[in-house]
Amino acid sequence: MRLIWAVIFLLSLRVAWAQESPLHAELRREGERVRDACGSFRSIGSCAYTLFTDHPLHIAAGSMPPQNGFGVGGAFVWSKNTKNWRLSWDVDAVGAFSGSWRAGGYMTMVHTPHSNINPIKVTIPGESSDKDQKSTRAPSFTHPYTVFNLYAQTISLNQLNYFGLGNDTVLAGKSLFGMSQTVVGGSVIKPVFEFASIRWLNLALLGEVNGRFLSIRGEHGQSAPSIETLYDEASAPGLSSQPGFAQFGQGIRIRPAIGNLQLNYLGKLQEFVASNSEFSFLRWTVDLDHTYWLYGKSVSGTSETLGPDSCAPRGEQCPPVSHTRNRSGSIGVRFLLAESITSASSAVPFYFQQTLGGSDINGMMSLGSYQDYRFRAPNLLLLEESFEHSIWGPFGLKFMADQGRVALQRSDIGFSDLKHSFAAGLTLRAGAFPMVSFMFAWDGSEGHHSIFNMNSSLLGGSSRPQLD
Repeated sequence: MRLIWAVIFLLSLRVAWAQESPLHAELRREGERVRDACGSFRSIGSCAYTLFTDHPLHIAAGSMPPQNGFGVGGAFVWSKNTKNWRLSWDVDAVGAFSGSWRAGGYMTMVHTPHSNINPIKVTIPGESSDKDQKSTRAPSFTHPYTVFNLYAQTISLNQLNYFGLGNDTVLAGKSLFGMSQTVVGGSVIKPVFEFASIRWLNLALLGEVNGRFLSIRGEHGQSAPSIETLYDEASAPGLSSQPGFAQFGQGIRIRPAIGNLQLNYLGKLQEFVASNSEFSFLRWTVDLDHTYWLYGKSVSGTSETLGPDSCAPRGEQCPPVSHTRNRSGSIGVRFLLAESITSASSAVPFYFQQTLGGSDINGMMSLGSYQDYRFRAPNLLLLEESFEHSIWGPFGLKFMADQGRVALQRSDIGFSDLKHSFAAGLTLRAGAFPMVSFMFAWDGSEGHHSIFNMNSSLLGGSSRPQLD
C-alpha cells in the first residue's frame, strides 16, 4: 500500500512540474542560469553579474542620496504581454549601514495597439557598444507608444545637509536633518508621431500626478548640529510642520538630431498643492541639453519602457558584461533654469527647494567641489559643460565644468555671482550594470570633493520618482 502511495506522490509531482506556472518556470530557469554561472571559482565575475541582473529575482544595489551611504537589498521583476499592452512590475527594497532605506513598487504599462498604429523608427544617440564605436550610423529602434508608470515608494534618509537659504550662506551654518518621504502616483509619456511634418522633433507630451507625504526630524550626535538648533520656521520654511501635497506636472519634450548633434529639450510646469495653503507653490523648469557625438551616433543605453530594476524586456537576456555601453566620445552643454512662484502668503518648503553643490537629493552632480546640498533656494540656474571618452573597454574618462547659482527671488536669477567648479574622473558602463562614476572636483572657493555614485537603476531601466 505504501508503494502505491509513493508512486501516486511521484506522479503528482511530475504532473505539477509539467503544469508549472510561468513564474515557477522563470524561477527554475533563473536557478539553472545561476548554477551555470556560479559553478566554479573561475566564474566569479559572471556569477556576480548574474546575481545582480538576472530576472525575476536579483540583488538590488546602488547609491542612496548623498550622505546616506550605499544601499543593498533585493528586487523582483515580472512582465506580461497582452494584445495591446506590455505590462511589467518591479518591487525592490534596499538598506544602507547608515540606517537609511528605500522600498517601492513600480508598474510600467506600454500601450502597443498594433492594429491601429504603424511603428515609426527613431534613432536617438546615446551610448554605444564596442561594435558601434567604429560605425557612423547607428541601429534604429521602434518606440511610438504611450508609456504609463504607476509607483509607490517610501524612502527614509538619516542625514541631509542644510546650510540655510540663498547663494551667500556660509559653512558655519551647516546643520543636519533626517527625512522620510512617501511618493504615490503615476506619470505618462505620450510620443507625438501622428504628424509627419514634425516627426523629426521626436516630440513627446509628459504628465504626472503624485501624492507626497513627508516628515522631517532632527539628526543628533553628529559633528554638525541638528537643524532645529540653528534654524526656525522663518529661516527654514516647513521645519515645524509638513503637510501632505498633491503634486501635478505637465511638460513637453523634444529630442531632434541634427547630424551628430543630439538635442534634448524639456519644458515642465509643476503645481504643489499643500493641505495647508501656506506651502502651496508652482515651479517651472527649462532644461536644455546638447550632446555632440564625436564619432557618429549610437544607441541609447536606457529605455522609458522598462522599470528601474529591468535591463531587458521579458524573454530577452540582459546585455553581457562584455557589451560596453560607454560613450565612445561626446561633448555636452547643458542649461538648466528652475523658478518657483508663490502667493504673498505662501512659501516654498525648504525640503522641496532644489540644491547645487556636490550631488543633490536625486544624485545629480553639480558644482561638485562644494559639499552636498550646499546652496538651496526656490530658484536655480546651472550651466554645465562636459567631455567624455572611452579609454579602455567599459571604462571612460569624464571632465565637467559647472557654473551656477541659487536665488531667493526670481528677479535675482542671472549670470552674475555664479559659483564654479571643475571635476574629472572615471565612468563605468558595462552590460546591464548600473552606471558607476568616481569624480574628483576642485577649484570652488571651499576646497575639493570626491564623489562616488552608482545609479540606483539598472542600465536600461527607467529612473525612480524625483524627491524634490
